[in-house]
Amino acid sequence: MSQLQETNQTLDFFCDFDKIAANVDQIKLSLCMLNSMIGTTDLRRSVENIWNRDRSAFSVMDILIAVRSEGKKVVLNSAGDSIILDRLFSSVDGVMEYLEGTGLAELFRQKKINDLVDYVFGIETGLDSNARKNRSGHVMEGRVANILKKHGIKFRQEVYSTEWPKLQRVLGDDEKRFDFVIQTPKKTYLIEVNFYSGGGSKLNEVARSYSDIAPKINSVTGFEFVWVTDGIGWRSAKNKLQEAYRIIPSIYNLTSIKEFLQEVKG
Repeated sequence: MSQLQETNQTLDFFCDFDKIAANVDQIKLSLCMLNSMIGTTDLRRSVENIWNRDRSAFSVMDILIAVRSEGKKVVLNSAGDSIILDRLFSSVDGVMEYLEGTGLAELFRQKKINDLVDYVFGIETGLDSNARKNRSGHVMEGRVANILKKHGIKFRQEVYSTEWPKLQRVLGDDEKRFDFVIQTPKKTYLIEVNFYSGGGSKLNEVARSYSDIAPKINSVTGFEFVWVTDGIGWRSAKNKLQEAYRIIPSIYNLTSIKEFLQEVKG
């Protein structure tokens, strides 16, 4: 517990600007068309002009309120009926209801927004922060991969349990994907890695899940389940980690992983 690290976040952890720019580029032409609504004195006429030229431009407007279109967000319209948000973009009246109802209309009239491309870049940056939890896992995978490479240990990533029929038989219907697989003449190590800088129910779920799957894997000759985890989030779930230690022989953090490396090399 004293070895647990506070963070695994480097400066590139916070925003994936390549992804953000790509998302904006996909809808840039439509946003440029919608820019004609900014500062207008007759918003409806501006909407009608865009509609007559290319009505598909309005299909990107859900991002203006930080909503992903693929989510098919359900909202209440002005009549109190539940509708999919995108349906408002199927008519001029619907677009006007969307603009007035969300408050975008006033922002456009008062020119509180100068350029929708820049505005959406900011929104995408904010939405990208929601992906940080997933990135934390990828960062941890990257650190472990670098450690293995540094020590000359060959490995594969994202390998499914179905590759080994005898292993899949003990797992039953539970098709498992492992973060890393290391195969040596003596044993095949199936490895899961994660990092938790904060507490929560997720830690309990992970500990319980791995405590269930590890004995099954270890019961198959030639296979061993290995769990590499770190982060001060475990301080709030110390008991769960302690319980897992009684069940899973091979649990390491980023400091003690050197013991695992010695075993693999040996």
